[in-house]
Amino acid sequence: MELGTARGSAMPPARPGRPARPATDPPVDRAADPAVDTAVGPAAAERPAANRPTIDLEWLPDGVIVVDDQHRVHAVNARACSLVGAQPGELLGQPVEQVLPLQDLEGRRWWTCIDAWDGLPTRTGHPETLLVLPGDRELFVTGRYIRDGRAGPVRQVVVTLRDAETRRRAELKNSALISTVAHELRSPLTAVKGFTSTLLRRWDRFTDDQKRLMLQTIEADTDRVTRLIAELLDVSRIDSGRLEIRRQPIDLPAIVAAHVERLGATGIDRARFVLSGAPSAAELPELWADPDRIDQVVANLLENAVRHGAGTVTVAVDGRPDHGTAGEVVMTVSDEGDGIPEENYPMVFTRFWHGSTRSGTGLGLYVVRGLVEAHGGTITVGRGPAGGAEFRFTLPAGAPDYAA
Repeated sequence: MELGTARGSAMPPARPGRPARPATDPPVDRAADPAVDTAVGPAAAERPAANRPTIDLEWLPDGVIVVDDQHRVHAVNARACSLVGAQPGELLGQPVEQVLPLQDLEGRRWWTCIDAWDGLPTRTGHPETLLVLPGDRELFVTGRYIRDGRAGPVRQVVVTLRDAETRRRAELKNSALISTVAHELRSPLTAVKGFTSTLLRRWDRFTDDQKRLMLQTIEADTDRVTRLIAELLDVSRIDSGRLEIRRQPIDLPAIVAAHVERLGATGIDRARFVLSGAPSAAELPELWADPDRIDQVVANLLENAVRHGAGTVTVAVDGRPDHGTAGEVVMTVSDEGDGIPEENYPMVFTRFWHGSTRSGTGLGLYVVRGLVEAHGGTITVGRGPAGGAEFRFTLPAGAPDYAA
């Protein structure tokens, strides 16, 4: 089984009995030209050349380098050249140990360690491994052996290369998530532990008011932990596409009013909130949504405005009956703070984004966007009339098909 050369690279020597095709020839029908055929699979070498599938290495998203039984580079695609930092002419026909001097993280030479051509005849390749090129360029490398027969000599080694930077960034994000979660959990759990231990040891020494204050603190901290766990579960469901929406008729103005009252009960001045637009669901297009999810969206946006904004928080709920088949409902939350710089708008709804402060997990707005989009809506951020941040989300109105 042999792989075709990359487009735009120099052609290897012609096979015996077959004339070489000049590199300047016009494009060919690869399905009809066995000179560029590529067979895939352990039994590929046993199939007739006419029956082998055709693959152009440039179609592949990964870098691919094919090495022949003389340890020389036989074919290469443009992606591999980009990852290695060389031109095709600098690689083709050259000893692979020289042009691709891969090492593991302990400094051992990969080609020497794998002993591709003289190792056990039962080996089919090597799993993905993190390796390093000179200059500290890290690559994920996978090797595949192409043999004459199932246990014959290795005729080609197919090496695939992937840039490790993307995966490194993903790993750093996961590490950041673990660190953030650990930090966010430690503070409330420490307080809960401290207050419960104190109450158990010295219950008789505290007045009823002191006991009530400590129990209220415990309740607030446990609510904080519960919200964090709920955010993490929602992030997992959003990323995996497993978020479930249970639609039913909802009264969005009533949900907003209930949250304003709740924030006022926690000590926030009720006068900071100004509600406008439709006062009840009767004045809006019929809205079917998951009440728990929309409650979560409203709570996050209001708390975000109070925590990171300033001045009056204006909340408007309006209907647009002329949008779509059944119209849509729009909710806007704006404040009078410094706002969000325009260059940060694309990042606001991404994971771990923080504004001017580093408080919180940075997951709240990411979850909000996921919940709104799961309802078929959209959410945007901009600058409000008073100069602060303005969040606007829309939800399509009308009953779902199953309720029509």
